[in-house]
Formats: sequence, structure tokens, C-alpha cells
Amino acid sequence: MTHFKATHEPFDYPARYKDLYKNIDLPEPENLYDFGPQTTGRSFIGQQLENLGWRYKQASDAPDKWWCKYPGLPFYTTGLDSIARRKKIYQKFVKDFLRSGAAIDDNIGRLLDYLEKEGLAKNTVVIYTADQGYFLGEHGFFDKRLIYEESLHMPFVICYPKEIPAGKRLDDIIMNIDFAALFADYAGVKLPSSMQGRSFRENLKGHTPADWRKTAYYRYWQHYPIRPAHFGIRNDRYKLSFFYGQPLDMTDVSKETTKPAWEFYDLKKDPHEDHNAYSDPEYSDIIIEMKTELKRQRKIYGDTDEKYPEMQKIIEEYWD
Repeated sequence: MTHFKATHEPFDYPARYKDLYKNIDLPEPENLYDFGPQTTGRSFIGQQLENLGWRYKQASDAPDKWWCKYPGLPFYTTGLDSIARRKKIYQKFVKDFLRSGAAIDDNIGRLLDYLEKEGLAKNTVVIYTADQGYFLGEHGFFDKRLIYEESLHMPFVICYPKEIPAGKRLDDIIMNIDFAALFADYAGVKLPSSMQGRSFRENLKGHTPADWRKTAYYRYWQHYPIRPAHFGIRNDRYKLSFFYGQPLDMTDVSKETTKPAWEFYDLKKDPHEDHNAYSDPEYSDIIIEMKTELKRQRKIYGDTDEKYPEMQKIIEEYWD
């Protein structure tokens, strides 16, 4: 296993990439200038790019006191209006991110070249993945920690010439709990009954089992008012989330609670999740069905909050 710190903050990169994308304006996401819940109906502010701009300023003002070393400092947005400020932060952030990612590409290429050179490529399972997705300006956000698409989606690229056709994309719903089960399957190791995941080896070969899951369950425990603790489900078209807004007994959280709120998105009509459709009458029946499925998923994974009386009260009050 080969781990890269990149593309994690501070999004550092080697000197050879300092001019990559220089004097180029990178394309902006359609909802880069989403400045808050007022227009989308979402229930929280989110980790906005301006927060990253504030970090750049702190590190520029006192580089020896800040926790990390950002490349390309000093960086300031003093005197800019809200649009120009966000645009400038976005361009720096995403260029640094991509420069950092370019160095990962280099080193993955070295690994693949070695496998080819040593005659190991055809008998080696190569997987590229990560622990979450990341916001690159969508909704005006950076960071992760949300059930929204950009954060929820995890990269997973696999190469195994003996079994897997090249150039194919799999649309089955796979979860990170399935990764270990897949690795064990390839290694010929029997999966312990205590593990919740399921191998998707047959899926990768083009033979998706008839009983494969149609819904993914998600939970994020770390609570802060700008991104409240929440759980939810996603299927091939719809997403339902419950932002319960409680710190519970988690560490490194805010003790300031937020009002519980539901969010619902039709990902076919609204792929960028710009409109919380929870109150739209046309989806009332679908939402009822998804709430039932959400309860079922929570029971499947033993995530029912039975030990938290405050959660039981919230669920009883807000579920219907």
C-alpha cells in the first residue's frame, strides 16, 4: 500500500509544478457563487471558500505561527468585493490542488511502469482510491464532511487484466465497507462474519448479483453549526438527509446544537443539489418511502442511536 498525503491541505506541490496552470483561469462550477442557504433551501452555511481565504491570510501574516505551510504565499483578498474575493480564492485553491494531484500522477506512473518492467502487471490487482471526495468550489465550499455528491463520492479505479475489462465504468452502489471484503476475496481469505461489507468482485466482472444493494447509507458524526452532524441515504436518483445537529459524545465537536432539518434532492432534475425539495408536494410519497428505507438501513448497520435519549426524542419529533 502506498499512501499520499496529497491532495490534503495545505495542497503543497513540488517546485516543478509551480507554473502549472499559470496565467490560466480554470473553469468555475455553476454554483460557485452560492453564498448561503437563502437560495437553495439547505439547512446550514457550509465550509465556505472564504474560510480558506482567512487561513491563507493568517499564514501570510504569521507564517511561523500557522499550523501548515501553504505554497504561493503571501495571498490576500483585501479590498475585493464578494464575487472577486471568491473567484481569487477559488483559482488559487484549485490550482494548488491540481498541482498537488499532478505529483501523485507522476508517482503512480512510476509504480505502474515498475510492474510492467518486472512482468508483474498482468498478475497484480492495482487499486486507486481515497477516503472521501472533496469540494472544489461547488456551493462555494472547500473540504468534505457532507453527504452532498462531491464529498460523498469516493474515487475507485481498479486494474486487473485477468478479470476486469478495461475502460468500463460500474454504476452499482459500492460503499467503503466493501473494500476490505473485495481485498479478502482476491487474496482467497474467508471474510469474518463480523464484517459488514460485501465483495464486489463479480460486479467488476460485469455480473452484478440480483440482490445487490440499491441504497447507500451515510453518517457524519462530527458536529459544527456550519456543517451539522447528519445521516442519510442515496439511491440511483434520490437523496434524503437528516441533519440532527447534536454533538452527542463525539470528540472535537461544537457543543452548540442546531435545529434538526431534513433535506431531499432529486439528482436527476437537480444533479448539483441546488434546491432542497423536501417540502415539494410532488415528492411526498417518495420521501415517505425513503424514510422507511432509512430506518431499515440504520437497523442493518446497527446505527440506531439507542444509547442517545436525546436522539430518540429528536427522531420522534421530526421523523414525520
